[in-house]
Amino acid sequence: MQSDVERPIAPSPDRARLETLLAGVAAGDGEALGDLYAAAKGAVYAMALGILKNAHDAQDVTQDVFVRIWESAVSYRPQGSPMAWILTITRNMALMRIRQGARIEPMDEAAWESLPAPGLTAEERTALRAALEGLSDEERQIVLLHAAAGLKHREIGQLLDLPLATVLSKYHRAIKKLRTLLEGDDAR
Repeated sequence: MQSDVERPIAPSPDRARLETLLAGVAAGDGEALGDLYAAAKGAVYAMALGILKNAHDAQDVTQDVFVRIWESAVSYRPQGSPMAWILTITRNMALMRIRQGARIEPMDEAAWESLPAPGLTAEERTALRAALEGLSDEERQIVLLHAAAGLKHREIGQLLDLPLATVLSKYHRAIKKLRTLLEGDDAR
């Protein structure tokens, strides 16, 4: 039985399906790119938004990531997680955007509204926003990568260049903070 630490919170696109789609993209299949976009755009956008904190820049990077995937899918080798490969491209492109002078500011209303959170009411989304704002940038990114992208903590560690123990510690601390914030308990 999987522990809570290794079980994705949100369903993630099936690894085999992503590999099949990437093979199709590598072969020049535009429909496969569209399907890949539909399967991975939420995770890509969440990652970009977590780094850039600007909805407009995150949308631009999301589009750029899929252009880059179209151009470089031929180089993908199915050795690791296809989602980790996609999110590595995302991370690199978002960091490049920062180096090119993108403004890093607190996330505005549009950025929060564009976060992938299917099935949440407006009230639940507002509570989630308030809770996520109480996390550090790194904690928020770890939680979003686990919840929105469905990555395992080991994959998040590789993606963020952090030891697994650090990812687990930060994740559990963030979940504890979220629970406290959502329950309205000021005692930490």
